Amino acid sequence: MKGINKTIVMLSLVSLFTDMASEMLYPVMPVYLRSIGFSLLWIGILEGFAEAVAGLSKSYFGGLSDRSAKRLPFVQAGYALSALSKPMVVLFTNIWWVFYARTLDRLGKGMRTGARDAILSDEAGPGNKGKVFGFHRSMDTLGAVIGPALALCYLYFNPGDYKTLFVIAFFPGIVAVLFTVGVKERKATPSDKKNIGLLHGITFWKQAAPAYRKTAGALLLFALFNSSDVLLLLKIRESGHSDAVVIGIYIFYNLVYALLAFPLGRLADSIGLKKLLVFGLMFFSLTYAGFAVNTSWWGYVVLVACYGVYAASSEGISKALISNLADKKDTAAAIGTFTGFQSLAALFASSFAGWLWYSFGPAVAFSSSAIAAFLVAVYFIRNK
Repeated sequence: MKGINKTIVMLSLVSLFTDMASEMLYPVMPVYLRSIGFSLLWIGILEGFAEAVAGLSKSYFGGLSDRSAKRLPFVQAGYALSALSKPMVVLFTNIWWVFYARTLDRLGKGMRTGARDAILSDEAGPGNKGKVFGFHRSMDTLGAVIGPALALCYLYFNPGDYKTLFVIAFFPGIVAVLFTVGVKERKATPSDKKNIGLLHGITFWKQAAPAYRKTAGALLLFALFNSSDVLLLLKIRESGHSDAVVIGIYIFYNLVYALLAFPLGRLADSIGLKKLLVFGLMFFSLTYAGFAVNTSWWGYVVLVACYGVYAASSEGISKALISNLADKKDTAAAIGTFTGFQSLAALFASSFAGWLWYSFGPAVAFSSSAIAAFLVAVYFIRNK
């Protein structure tokens, strides 16, 4: 396939198997934690702390990768940590052990993200970054289709056997690590930024080019209103639909995302990355406005398909756009800082949306996100 070389394919397979492992556990993680005595409060604290670790570590490890001009060691170590953390969650039920295992998983994500995306950026030519990042997102999301489907099949025949499922998830994670052997990184020039601290993201932001700050800043403003997908699933569930319908719709969303990410990435290279990003934000606004009022299952199917279009038009495209606005020597830090701040913004977004839902109802929570996405899209239109 023109423009998609062996390194890109290997990295994409790594992400596919890692996401397969993670998404096998995504639907059952809260249920398992409840079964071993975690309250809803402690589940929220656990997931919030784990995501904060991922957010803070992305820019730090991205900066280390740039300074050393090495990508692959961070990629391999990051995926290995995430793979090992899966069975660790069920070895002991002590609250601090579970905290340690979940934090290890998120630390692995923080370690690999900037370095992996820097390799993708380096492998892409000047005119095909959308295609490369789109292909990677497509393969990654395919894992999010296969993982929950495998979990559903296993739990259908072995209801309630969550511990074994965590052990099973270890194996695709190890397959992912093995695929990293096929990744070859290009020789890079070390970054001239020497002082890499835990708050490297703040330092990098201050020194970044104005174009980077304007684009990333607008996307981060949107991220402050882009709450967890769990709230979408909760809205479907509270509309009276069964768990099977909820999980089925979630799988459908990932399937739409996986099928469209690659062709829309190619389209972005033709029409411009920012134009496709605006297109995606408009679909997000449409989706959340629909979730504010809809209750029928067929309506949710249509809305989730629209949400898949948004994801395919924005997730990989935003990284491709960000990578174009940074010095090539600082690509890992640029993407790591952006995605790290995104993770931290998501914590606020979910908390804020939860408060709006509790205080004023789901219609207000979803409408606020729809309005924010629309305004950010207008900003990009007016600032080409």
